[in-house]
Amino acid sequence: MIVMKFGGSSVESAVAIARVAEIVRERLLEKPVVVVSAMGKTTNRLLAAAELAVKGKREAAQAELDSLLAFTLGEAHESLRGFVELHFQELGAFLDELTQIAEFPAQYVDLISSYGERLSSKIVAVAFEQLGIASVHVDAREVLVTDRRHTQAAPLYPRTYAKCASLLVPLAEMGKVVVLGGFIGSTQDGFTTTLGRGGSDFSAAIFGAGIGASEIQIWTDVDGMLTCDPRILPGGHRVKVISFAEAAELAYFGAKVLHPATVVPAVEKNIPVLILNSRNPGSPGTRIVSEAVPCANVVKSIACKRGITLVNIQSLRMLMAHGFLLRIFETFNRYATPVDMVSTSEVSVSLTIDNTEHLDAIVAEISRIAEVTVHRDLSIICLVGEGIKATPGVAATAFGALRETNLHMISQGASLLNLSVVVDDSALPAAVAALHGEFFATLDEKVFE
Repeated sequence: MIVMKFGGSSVESAVAIARVAEIVRERLLEKPVVVVSAMGKTTNRLLAAAELAVKGKREAAQAELDSLLAFTLGEAHESLRGFVELHFQELGAFLDELTQIAEFPAQYVDLISSYGERLSSKIVAVAFEQLGIASVHVDAREVLVTDRRHTQAAPLYPRTYAKCASLLVPLAEMGKVVVLGGFIGSTQDGFTTTLGRGGSDFSAAIFGAGIGASEIQIWTDVDGMLTCDPRILPGGHRVKVISFAEAAELAYFGAKVLHPATVVPAVEKNIPVLILNSRNPGSPGTRIVSEAVPCANVVKSIACKRGITLVNIQSLRMLMAHGFLLRIFETFNRYATPVDMVSTSEVSVSLTIDNTEHLDAIVAEISRIAEVTVHRDLSIICLVGEGIKATPGVAATAFGALRETNLHMISQGASLLNLSVVVDDSALPAAVAALHGEFFATLDEKVFE
């Protein structure tokens, strides 16, 4: 058995779904379980409608919902009209409730967000049937069991794996293509939850581990992982094979092709993950495996993360007081604000965040014990590769390439797989181009194309 996950752009229309069906048809002998994201920008539009309702703009919210309904009906098989309309009636009722309470609780965020995958998975399953592929729709909330942390739920793996074995495996063994929505799950008492934005990749890996898949395929709209982000620097090279550890670093530091949590279940079960292109199914994509592949290039890829804020914290005392770091990170934890990079000295701490929702409150608290300065509109550039930890002079080469670039912060991860710098966002394209030219002037053909 294999798991095939298709992102929103791969199922954005009836035409795209038909393309997906042909890709699945070619792999029927491998007993595929298919996981799909919401169609196109459906989740964004659902949340936009909800936000309008919370602000009391009920008519505008309904107009957005009606537009989305028309789009969905236009792409779904006519036999699903009643199914689709019923779901949108439910959504309308939720918008009424949000208008009345004038707030958007996390459990409502999950509930409304879930409709994108609930609709798309049913639409895809029926489209498969119409195209001659025996399929069955399974509500992912009946399989993926999570804790109660709404909008960022954590899977309860033993319970979820048991449900995968009892619900999904028998259907796949019968020759049915099982179709589920990604991103969504439910608590043990039946409340809808989500794994966070981009969580469909994570769902696919969880289901893959649960059924003992031979591989997990993530189908997107690019030919795999590239040596640089094509939105920053076009013309990068495809990475043929990469390790789980390297892929995780790249995903965390901005490689949009893969959700950072995807590799966790795959690593535990040692299941290869493939990144493939639904618009170019002939491309072999990128294969992510447990063991690092020897490579003549020190760096495998350059990841970028924009919208970064740097927080510099200077102790009010000459020497670091006992518990100083604890108080700083307790503050970030209390406001549920993750930290990306950290650099410390005896009397100061520099760190980066990409979520500034609670930054003012965080700064106000920390200012009681330290001087705090904030720098915005920055980007992280992260060089990733197994070769970094064992190759002398990598930092010197990188800094030489960046000699014309102002660096706000430098960090090397504890894994020694990455070397990261923080630069002005305006300097990002030129900096990435300089690094790419330095580290990928020649290519190891075993690893790159």
